[in-house]
Amino acid sequence: MHKEYLTVSNIVGPLVIVEKIADVKYNELVEIEDSRGHLRRGTVLEVSTDQAVVQVFEGTVGLDIDKSRVRFLGRSQQLPVSEEIIGRVFDGSGRPRDNGPQIIARKRLDINGSPINPDARDYPSEFIQTGISSIDGMNPLVRGQKLPIFSGSGLPHPRIAAQIARQAKVLGKEEKFAVVFAAMGITFEEANFFIEDFRNTGALERAVLFLNLANEPAIERIATPRLALTCAEYLAFELDMHVLVILVDMTFYAEALREISAARKEIPGRRGYPGYLYTDLATMYERAGRIKGKKGSITMIPILTMPEDDKTHPIPDLTGYITEGQVILSRELHRKGIYPPIDVLPSLSRLKDKGIGAGKTREDHADVLNQLFACYARGKEARELALILGEAALSDLDRLYLKFADLFETEFVRQGEFEARTIEETIELGWKLMRQLPKKELKRIRPEYLEKYYSPAGAAGGEKVNEA
Repeated sequence: MHKEYLTVSNIVGPLVIVEKIADVKYNELVEIEDSRGHLRRGTVLEVSTDQAVVQVFEGTVGLDIDKSRVRFLGRSQQLPVSEEIIGRVFDGSGRPRDNGPQIIARKRLDINGSPINPDARDYPSEFIQTGISSIDGMNPLVRGQKLPIFSGSGLPHPRIAAQIARQAKVLGKEEKFAVVFAAMGITFEEANFFIEDFRNTGALERAVLFLNLANEPAIERIATPRLALTCAEYLAFELDMHVLVILVDMTFYAEALREISAARKEIPGRRGYPGYLYTDLATMYERAGRIKGKKGSITMIPILTMPEDDKTHPIPDLTGYITEGQVILSRELHRKGIYPPIDVLPSLSRLKDKGIGAGKTREDHADVLNQLFACYARGKEARELALILGEAALSDLDRLYLKFADLFETEFVRQGEFEARTIEETIELGWKLMRQLPKKELKRIRPEYLEKYYSPAGAAGGEKVNEA
């Protein structure tokens, strides 16, 4: 039986201070019954010898110091899990949002999880196809990787997140694949967009959604990504599935953390965020990966908006330290009307070499990727030169590179929101663009691949071609 306390001494904002307590632990779940008998939930944020600070999920409006009853439940927040969780939509606290029944739990898992022993980690090495050329072709995603998307306000990251969730698949033999999608601090319209998109495209059949709305409590935003990761751990390591976790938007998560830190009167760090922001983000990001001896894997795409498009802001800065690369969205490409506006030059996938090549994508993938990078970079230099000196001042070769850069953006980077390109199509598209350049310019491609793929006929039948 849980002890009940009538010793609330103070209510400050979302916090309730309870005196004369015994055997209360940090992070413990709390039920608070108000004077009308309504229950609210909370969690212990701070505990001293005889006093606990409780953060109330639903807010403290209407709570009475004298009449509120507080019960400490002796456990932290848990998520009920079973095979039936796939195809369901939940709120930021793990309650069904889709009018479906409660989950009949096979297990109840602590949402804080436990860190993966570094020695038990397996190295990520298998390609995941997102269907988006500028990711698959240039910055490939590998099973077990953490690859964040850095966006800015007003850029179409929700649409890209939904597209990846719809299209992502593991190549090769048929394997069980699921998407766990968590959205924090989103508007009602955005929540509707995600639910309708997943439902209408059939993606919901292999997905689990956790949606926390902007008008819901900040403390719930802290729990939402942890619920999603707990669900992913169950699917990956107990049901042997390959799971892609998409978290949108980590900036709202970090702002909720800052809000709670301020309520607790903690000493702020950079830009007012708590000094433990790095540790806190790492406790979540490091739950992704592969474990030796387990079939399943967790791959993670955290998406965050950079305030004022600033890469040095604490949230993208710390995220970049913990994760294996980043995909950066470009406001310039967005203004040109290019979707998805992925800027491939500053983007990076640190594990790309591990997931591509013969047997995984295609033998020439690494060479094509390097050559496209080099040609696009040279084309952008030619574009800047043309802006300063005028196009007439460019050499014939520079003009070819300038044309290449334009084609790369309009044909390779740009694609439809519902267009899923296979890795074969992406690599072939790369070759189509490289054929705009003389063969001798393609110095990063091995001669045998040039011979095999440089001409359109060669792509189909491997015929030899003459020097261009």
